[in-house]
Amino acid sequence: MTGKHRKPSRLRRVARTAAPLAVIAGLGVTPSVAGAQPLPDFGSSDALPQAPTRADIDGFMDRAQVPGEIRDAVEPFLPPAEPQPAPAPAPAPAPAPQERAADLPPESPCPETARACVDLAGNRTWLQQDGKLLYGPTIMSHGKPGQETPKGTFTVTRKVKDEISYEFNNAPMPYAVYFTNNGHAFHQGSTDVQSAGCVRLPHDAAKFFFENLQVGDVVYIY
Repeated sequence: MTGKHRKPSRLRRVARTAAPLAVIAGLGVTPSVAGAQPLPDFGSSDALPQAPTRADIDGFMDRAQVPGEIRDAVEPFLPPAEPQPAPAPAPAPAPAPQERAADLPPESPCPETARACVDLAGNRTWLQQDGKLLYGPTIMSHGKPGQETPKGTFTVTRKVKDEISYEFNNAPMPYAVYFTNNGHAFHQGSTDVQSAGCVRLPHDAAKFFFENLQVGDVVYIY
């Protein structure tokens, strides 16, 4: 009496297919899967075959269209995946262009040797160092007709932080930086009206001028 043949279970089918693939991965034997490309020859006739790399095995299974369940079954027998090379570092940003003397107002006749420049017609002033702009230009006001701010080249003579004007009823002149011996100075004051000859600056500008101008610095007014 002939017995009935039972259909193999799914797990047994996976194991049967996984075993040959494990042997292939370990020994480099060329498989005979329909429609698949043969593995390359990993050894010569007079030497032991060299085990294929993980990339070779993955490529073979892709070409053979090996089902995912079989891939999972043979995964423990496969060599680890080769590490991917680290991405190349991003190129360093280009350095910012250096500040040039051309950054100064191009129409200014103020020489590079001057530390402070005053443009009476433009109602502006700035500080510079070695021909490069240091601060400004900032708005300012200057002497009214009959009490004009003098033009020319001067030097800082003295500085008084909490100065007052004895000539004009003790009017406050904070952050005063004198550049003549006749009372002309940079100082904090209203820039909306003309002065009696001083160069009036907003608070922040007057403070910066006071902190950065030193006795002997050149002041050029044009």
